[in-house]
Amino acid sequence: MTALSAMTPCGEFRTSYRQDTTIFPTALSRNLMLAMVAVLCLVPLVADRYILDLMIRIGMLSIAALGLNILVGFTGQISIGHAVFFGFGAFASAWFVRHGVPVVAAIPLAGLATTVVGMVFGLPAARLKGLYLAIATLAAQFILEDFFARAQWFTGGVAGTITEYFSIFGFYFDTGERYFYVVLAYMVVMYVMAWNLMRSRDGRALVAIRDHYLSAEMMGINLTKYRTLSFGISSFYAGIGGALYAHYLLFVSVEAFNILFSIEFLGMIIIGGLGSVIGSLFGTIFMVMLPEVVQWGADALSGGWIDRTLRLSNSISFLREMVIGAVIILFLIFEPDGLAHRWRMIKAYWKLYPFSH
Repeated sequence: MTALSAMTPCGEFRTSYRQDTTIFPTALSRNLMLAMVAVLCLVPLVADRYILDLMIRIGMLSIAALGLNILVGFTGQISIGHAVFFGFGAFASAWFVRHGVPVVAAIPLAGLATTVVGMVFGLPAARLKGLYLAIATLAAQFILEDFFARAQWFTGGVAGTITEYFSIFGFYFDTGERYFYVVLAYMVVMYVMAWNLMRSRDGRALVAIRDHYLSAEMMGINLTKYRTLSFGISSFYAGIGGALYAHYLLFVSVEAFNILFSIEFLGMIIIGGLGSVIGSLFGTIFMVMLPEVVQWGADALSGGWIDRTLRLSNSISFLREMVIGAVIILFLIFEPDGLAHRWRMIKAYWKLYPFSH
């Protein structure tokens, strides 16, 4: 019995810091992730245009949501203006393309340009926190919204601007089936970069600032540097997501990046789980699918006595906003750690099954 125990140890044994910070704790988790990506590569072959559109939207928005989670969930800062950085990336990519830059290069350049803008607005984070920082980022929302409406040379003003299809070496990704692979590739790269960031010294510094900024400063962490850096990283992710958005719709409008859109981004990371990389994806899926489910429910009830009493068909847009707000409140009350925490609980349950502990 002793020999058998020595040969087959149970549990997880991590004997180095490198093992403790690995992206995939087990070979099974790594293989499942690779299998999931492989399955996603087959989606355009079987899914219809509606499903592809939903998945492309989830991919673009999840990249931007991940950037906000790095800022809010991992660093403990706050931003109520994330939508305008998403929009700046969209307009910047379109502007680069109009000036002769290939689309494949315009997207990362738009991310870098958005990083610079984000770090400028992130400078107040060096001295502000809590409600004061929230007001500062709210000011950034309105300042950039006004800039979008007035800067015709950059955004086309209130008329908006058009852009081009994503292309590489003359091959155009001009259908949903083709563009899905572009979004999937960017999504995989950006999520792997975020996982690696959180394993690095800089990532640990961001988490230390979130947990207790005074203790972090006593340990030698430069609060000004890392708070501003966090805004820059968050803006970079938003810019990449916005650029992908621009080359998918081929038209960018000023009205799309309002304060409600910023609140939706906050809802994504709250519902998905603050301080969780995969939670950003879960929250985005939830927030994108929620209006669709509400619409399906309203369509199913249309024509019945409930529809005649509540007039759902005439107030579906208001109903969506009400449901989103109610869901955020319910998650804050009953599941404050988000869907990522519930996912970890499910994995732990099946890992220990059939034993209770």
